[in-house]
Amino acid sequence: MASTLLEQTRAAHEECERLQRQIVRDFKSDVKGHREKLAQGHRVRKMLNELQVQSQKLVRIYEDEDGARKEEIAALKGDDNTGFGAFYERLKEVRDYHRRYPYLEVIEAVPEEEALKEQVDVPFSGEEVGGRYLDMHTHYHAFVNSKFGRQCDYVEYLVTFGHTDEISRQHRLSKPYREYLDGLLRYMESFHERTQPLGSLEKVYAKLGDFDALWAAGEVPGWADRGQGTAGEDASSAIDVAAFASVEELETLGPDRLKEALAALGLKSGGTLRQRAERLFLTRDTPLTQLDRKHFAKGAAPAAVRSAEENARISAAAQDTALLEAKVKLWSEVFASVIEDTKGYVEKKQASTYEEIVAEQEQKAEEDAAAEDSDEEDDFVYNPLKLPLGWDGKPIPYWLYKLHGLNQEFTCEICGGQSYWGRRAFERHFKEWRHQNGMRALGIPNTKTFFEVTQMKDALELWTSIKEREVGGFKAEAEEEYEDKDGNVYNKRTYEDLKRQGLI
Repeated sequence: MASTLLEQTRAAHEECERLQRQIVRDFKSDVKGHREKLAQGHRVRKMLNELQVQSQKLVRIYEDEDGARKEEIAALKGDDNTGFGAFYERLKEVRDYHRRYPYLEVIEAVPEEEALKEQVDVPFSGEEVGGRYLDMHTHYHAFVNSKFGRQCDYVEYLVTFGHTDEISRQHRLSKPYREYLDGLLRYMESFHERTQPLGSLEKVYAKLGDFDALWAAGEVPGWADRGQGTAGEDASSAIDVAAFASVEELETLGPDRLKEALAALGLKSGGTLRQRAERLFLTRDTPLTQLDRKHFAKGAAPAAVRSAEENARISAAAQDTALLEAKVKLWSEVFASVIEDTKGYVEKKQASTYEEIVAEQEQKAEEDAAAEDSDEEDDFVYNPLKLPLGWDGKPIPYWLYKLHGLNQEFTCEICGGQSYWGRRAFERHFKEWRHQNGMRALGIPNTKTFFEVTQMKDALELWTSIKEREVGGFKAEAEEEYEDKDGNVYNKRTYEDLKRQGLI
């Protein structure tokens, strides 16, 4: 039986009051641990959404645009204006309905105690670890494999992804760059909604101020020209062409230097050495605004050369890009602490073995499961043995400390007396930069022959002995090792060949 409009109004008010009581009770409950706090936030967010739905329903009913509520109130009086006739008629309808359907079940609401224990399923990737860290591997690969990006490691990208001013203007106005920023921005917003369900994107973006007014006034950092002055930005790469008397003199600078100067002026930087020098020499007597447009790279021509429609289109695209950049910079500031935690997590993960990572994940799962009954997070950390701290800020178990030999100290004189705790750290340091620099200072190649040698005297004597051998002496081309920035190890000959070809 369809409920009346007044009954719907009463039920909506009752639901609003119930949700308000439930939210207050949920906030009064004692929650511990990151996972429980996150679940509480999503529960409250779900109830707030339902509260908004019921409130909007009540607003529509009280506005009564179709007059249905007014008619229903008038119908309660009946024909005799006493209301008894309408009451008994309504009572008869209710009894007849229940007589026809005697086996209807009453659906009861979920008890408040069970509602407080509800766990909301929030999707997180493995790298996000339940919302503790950022997972930006997709955006990192898009950055390093794009024309506007550069080669860097993941940790460096985490710290510098908001430094958009380092990218050239020509690349910042490209469509792939805007798509990259848009994807990065959508991930930041998604991470904020999943980790801070009670937060508001509007409050975060309110820190940007009136962006349109700032853009019109040319006060957006890095976009004072509102996207119009795309040529001649990089003064450090510019060449004083007036100091050269001929194209031949410009050729003496080399193709790479000419390419940088042409790109800084917004001119095409391709072609042979002669073509580049001729193109750059044109700017000696002719201003950029008077050059033929065919000499400029795509989208890099000065505003005076372009048409009014093209200037308007470029300015609109530049404004969209500048807004995306401003939002990305804002998120890098909002998530500053999360980025720092992610950096530490990634560095620790890179230095751990697979078995250690699995063990830590299992330990973390056990601690999260026991967080409801434990108050150890706020307790004083008792560490009389001065054991190293784990990922949770607590001392690692003593058996693990002994297993990895972290109580053993190894000193390397070649590294300047540096101490290394544990056999694993000691063996690994022979390939690290500190030991390599020490060997290079002694004039000794850092090969496997000198593994475990930590005293300068022993290293020099061994090197002298190797050089004095008449048969099977040391061959630098085959035995001297070089390492590139990615950690790949080559012998001297292979390394020089790859470097000469520009592959490393």
